Amino acid sequence: METVPGRARVYVAGVTVCACVLVLPSAPSPASLPSPGVGPSAWAVALLAVLYAAGELPARRRLAGTFYPVLLAGAFLLPPPAAALVAVPGALLSHGPRRGVLLRRVWRAAQLVVAVWAAARTHGALGGRDAVAAPDFPWALAPAGAAVLVFCLVLAVLDTGVLALAERAPVARTWRAVFAHSLAPVAVHGLAGLMMAVLWRSPYGPVAALLVLLPMYVSWWVFAQYHRERAAHRATIRALVQAVDIKDGYTRGHSERVGRASMMIARELGLDEDRVEVLRLAGILHDVGKLGVPTRLLRKDGPLTPEERRVIELHPEYGHEITRGISFLGEARAAILHHHERLDGSGYPYGLSGTQIPECARVVAVADAFDAMTSTRTYRRARPVAAAVQELRRCAGAQFDPTMVEALIRALAREGWHPAVTAEEPEREPAVPRPRRASRSRGRPGVHR
Repeated sequence: METVPGRARVYVAGVTVCACVLVLPSAPSPASLPSPGVGPSAWAVALLAVLYAAGELPARRRLAGTFYPVLLAGAFLLPPPAAALVAVPGALLSHGPRRGVLLRRVWRAAQLVVAVWAAARTHGALGGRDAVAAPDFPWALAPAGAAVLVFCLVLAVLDTGVLALAERAPVARTWRAVFAHSLAPVAVHGLAGLMMAVLWRSPYGPVAALLVLLPMYVSWWVFAQYHRERAAHRATIRALVQAVDIKDGYTRGHSERVGRASMMIARELGLDEDRVEVLRLAGILHDVGKLGVPTRLLRKDGPLTPEERRVIELHPEYGHEITRGISFLGEARAAILHHHERLDGSGYPYGLSGTQIPECARVVAVADAFDAMTSTRTYRRARPVAAAVQELRRCAGAQFDPTMVEALIRALAREGWHPAVTAEEPEREPAVPRPRRASRSRGRPGVHR
């Protein structure tokens, strides 16, 4: 809690006061409770609150995000103050980081109260409750959709405000990102909430409404597992790249830039987004085989002997073996193995030529050479982008695929390029010139590492 700035605390307090104003007038007295099925009875509010809390606790601990269908069902069934109450117990009991847990719980409860109240108010104003009670389809979808949109907008605005105050995040960009990220999941949860509300008001009653939650919760669990797997994939890639950067400091950051350039080429070629992502991963991991090369060779300042060069040239095969068990890489493994092949057949490791070289490897070869030429290293200065482009064109047809070269040139003309230093300066006697390192690939010196 001590890390939250005072201005953010004031903002949270203001939203909390607003939430209390919206909720407190709805607190029913025991003498005035309506009978079940008529209005916002205490048992309906309590049952929905228990259901939300029961879904929220495992969701926040083991999955990701918030389980919104129950909240939105409450917004479709109950008046705004009663619907807002449904969110309070689950939010206050939700799992979160140990630091600032009370403040985070209060904030979560307050923002959900405001959002649910606004959604319920919108739904009621558009005649949604009558459409749910009928049920009147497809007209019931319009007020429900408007309520979901308002719910999402309110959450995005409130989250943007706290991020802007606590972390000085840019308001417009943060709002767009938060809103775009949450709209689709909330819309799906809104459909489930509408189904719950319709079944709740049907002759089958609340028991039938509960049946909606089981498939929804299972599908959400599958979706969360997918995102966990994607996160594990990203962590695997990040760990491998960091290991290469630590071992070969001369090329620090090179892998990420080759991944970016490969992605630019792939998009210029009109490949689908799945292949674009594969090529990005291929670019990032193209040098992972350096983990199998002795560090003394990677960091050697003087010329390489023929034997040392042959050892260096094994790194594509090492990379192919290292990534053998990573199934999600797909054809990226072919790019890792063949990115040093040349169109004229003089490359390595297998001397493939022309279209024998996989397309993904031809993409990564151009991206790799371009970044190597435009990056400043401790043993030589970077070439200007224009000079690197000229060199790529000169070597097109012999070393590089002309189609890939032209695709990169068109992408550069549209998006630009920002080369960066990829190695740390030497700590000892930085003013003394270091010996120039020999090229580590066959073919033209200086074109490609």
